[in-house]
This record gives sequence, C-alpha cells and structure tokens, in this order.
Amino acid sequence: MKKVNWLVVLAGVAVGIAALALSALGNPANMGFCIACFERDIAGGLGLHAAAKVQYIRPEIIGLVLGAMVMALVKGEFRAKGGSSPATRFLLGALVMIGALVFLGCPLRMVLRLGGGDLNALVALIGFTLGIFIGAQFVKRGFSLKRTYTMGASEGIALPAFLIVVGLAFVIFPALFKTSTEGPGSMRAPFFIALVIAIVVGALAQRSRLCMVGGIRDAMLFKDFKLLYGFLAILIVTIIGKLALGGLGWGKLTPFKLGFAGQPVAHSSHLWNFLGMVLAGWGSVLLGGCPLRQLILAGEGNGDSAVTVFGMIVGAAISHNFGMAGNPDANGVVGGISLTGKVFVLCAFVVLLVISMVNLPKGAKKEA
Repeated sequence: MKKVNWLVVLAGVAVGIAALALSALGNPANMGFCIACFERDIAGGLGLHAAAKVQYIRPEIIGLVLGAMVMALVKGEFRAKGGSSPATRFLLGALVMIGALVFLGCPLRMVLRLGGGDLNALVALIGFTLGIFIGAQFVKRGFSLKRTYTMGASEGIALPAFLIVVGLAFVIFPALFKTSTEGPGSMRAPFFIALVIAIVVGALAQRSRLCMVGGIRDAMLFKDFKLLYGFLAILIVTIIGKLALGGLGWGKLTPFKLGFAGQPVAHSSHLWNFLGMVLAGWGSVLLGGCPLRQLILAGEGNGDSAVTVFGMIVGAAISHNFGMAGNPDANGVVGGISLTGKVFVLCAFVVLLVISMVNLPKGAKKEA
C-alpha cells in the first residue's frame, strides 16, 4: 500500500476511536460523530427549528472545521476560493441534509451504526451507493458546477469565523441559545473534551482527504479504493470497540447489537432508509464530497463548501419545521417519515435530476 493509503487508514482508526470515546462520554448511542445530526442540533440551538429534543450547539462541528483550518494553514494549503454556482450548492446542501435526516444519519453515522450492528444502515448503504452511482453517471458525462475563483480572505474564513463566534457565545452566554433537556440533543460529551477530539479528527481528515462519497465514486470511476480504506478502518474499529467495551460498562457506550429492531435513534422503515440515502448520495456526488468533506473543505478556505454547509443547516431546519425528518422506532412501533416527508423526497429526486441535466455540456444533454 502506498503511504497515502496508510494515512487514510490512520485517519479512519482515529475517527473510530474518537466516535467510541464521544459515545462513552455522553453522545447518543451509535452517534459519536454525525455531521447531519449535529448540524441539525446547531440549527435547533440557534432557534431555526422548534424540535425541542434536538437543540444544542455541538462542539464537534466547530472542532472539525477548526482542525482542518489549522492543518491547512500549517501545510500551506489554505486557499480562499469560491464562486462555483453558490445558489445551486446551497440548494444541494439542503437536499442532502433532508435525505440524511430521513435516514437519521450522515454517511459517517451510517458506518458507525453499521459498526454497532444496526442493519438498517446496511439498507441505507445500498441506497447511498446507488445514489453515488447515479450521480457518477452525470459526472462521467461532464457534469460541472463550473470553476472556482480566488477570493478575498473574508470568503475563506466566513464559516470558521461564524462557528467560532457561535461557540464562544454559547460558552459565555448559554442562555441565548436553545438547549435540549431530553432526547438526542440532551445526550452530549463534555463541551471542551468534544471540541479537542474533533479538532484532532478535523486535522487528520484534512491531511487524508477522508470522504466516503469520494471513496465510492473513485472506486466506481477509476477503480481507486484508497479512500474506502479509511471507512473500512472506522467500521472495524467500531465493531471491535463495541464488542470489547460496550458490554463492560465503559462510560455510556452501548454494546454491539445485531439486527433491525430496537436500534438507538433509528427506524426500520426500509424503503425510506434506502431512498433517503439515495438522495444524500446523489446530491453529495454533485457537490463533490460528503457532509464531512464539505466541513473540511470549508476549513481549507473553500467558500463554496461553506455555502453548502449553510445550506445543510437550513435544510435541517426545514426538515423539522415541516415534519420531514425520520422518527425513530419506539415501543415496538416502526418509525419512518410523514406523508409530507415522503412527498418531498420524491420531489427532491426531480430537482436533482433537473440540476444534473442542466449542468451537463450541451452535447451530453442531448445524449442524456
């Protein structure tokens, strides 16, 4: 294996260990890291939605961006750039978030859930892979959101600065924000410990270019599997950690539990787990990276990724304000999504198809 492959594996091992530690320290079960869930919590903490059980300023999101920014600055890779179809990226970010919240997790949490024995995540993985395959067909035909341009420093630091201000305000004036007293938003690792762990993970993710969408896409298009090694490492570490430590009372870490029913913060409505992640996978390919990768790119100064992250936060607010997010199974009753959510997901596929078509070269549009 090449050196870069070992770096990806190292990053994957670190993410797996960090996720186990964060769950043991208080984060929700099978949710040591979840970009979609944590951006949703931040949206709630800012008052953008009224779902009382998912409101908290998650330090993990702040730390991931700061870690990536520090590493990019140290390595001379911080570049302020943007201007590549920002409105379209904002919309795509919202659609990816809505798809992820239908499933109740981003691609990273999908791997963590699978590592905890949640077979609903396997259904989602199949859908996610199909979504990436669909998006990759448009990429092969020349899909592009156009070039980026060198921008002023303010563009590059917009998202990091926003998150720093929000984080400082939350620490100094916590009463300004909404904070859950029950539900997933009330389950959290100590703020500063979570922040430090996330900074380390963000730095490693920046160096390794860790991205599950990129890994599956590259495997499909170029037979290049190196990015997938990282997520395989996350999966293996999570399984071993759950089996070895979950039943030994290590903090709040739950044991490995194989099956579909009774999984934490999850539902077993298979069709919508599948379709939600088809939507997330397809949209992420068009954006050029998964939700985790968008945070890391924003930390490197990419204003287009910052716009995407803001789109995801707004998408999370829309999901909960209109009752479209997934509902976990409870008391033996299968959860899933509302009729509104089902209609929206189907409409979202039409929007993705339109975006995919109109951003093809002229000749490719006729072929498609």
